[in-house]
Amino acid sequence: MKLTRALLLSSFALISACSILPKPEPFDVYRLPSAQVGVAASPGAMQRWSLRLAKPQASQALNSPNIAVIPQGDLISSYKASRWSDPAPVLLRNRLLDGFQRDGRVPLLSTDDSNFQADLELGGNLQAFQTEYQGTTASVVVRLDALLVRGYDQRILASRRFEVRQPLTDVQVPAVVAGFGQATDQLTAQVVNWAVAQGQKLAPVAH
Repeated sequence: MKLTRALLLSSFALISACSILPKPEPFDVYRLPSAQVGVAASPGAMQRWSLRLAKPQASQALNSPNIAVIPQGDLISSYKASRWSDPAPVLLRNRLLDGFQRDGRVPLLSTDDSNFQADLELGGNLQAFQTEYQGTTASVVVRLDALLVRGYDQRILASRRFEVRQPLTDVQVPAVVAGFGQATDQLTAQVVNWAVAQGQKLAPVAH
């Protein structure tokens, strides 16, 4: 009887303790906006080489669902109660995949989520995917150090830094998310054109 009473008291104590714990703060989950309407296939010869898109490497601050912001100096923070649907490297890889599909010149595409072998692989390092303030003005900054490597031995064939700064007139989170959509649209167009041009020169010749 005493044991049963002790167990009941312990249970009530645990229930009471759980009831006073702070409830997790709800947050909004944002996806990267769809590419702007009007992006069409680019004129040019259909490429016969295949391309694998890999998630770029990123720092811990960017390799997360947090929507990063640098309010001043070197302080990196994130928007309260807001998250991306996926970590930034995944968002950018998927945006690039969509860009290549819309462009149409490289039809043989895959990602690093699969084990398919490809002639070339596009990856690199995501150096910035954040909002940055300079005084009272703010911009979305996306910076990618892209690497194009040979598929079978991972030898680096070409590299280039891409950076887009999209000014913001509204710093509320929905407007910031829209700014990320515009910035990644611009960066995707640049990366696609560069990768196709490099692939035409560097991809293995099919026999």
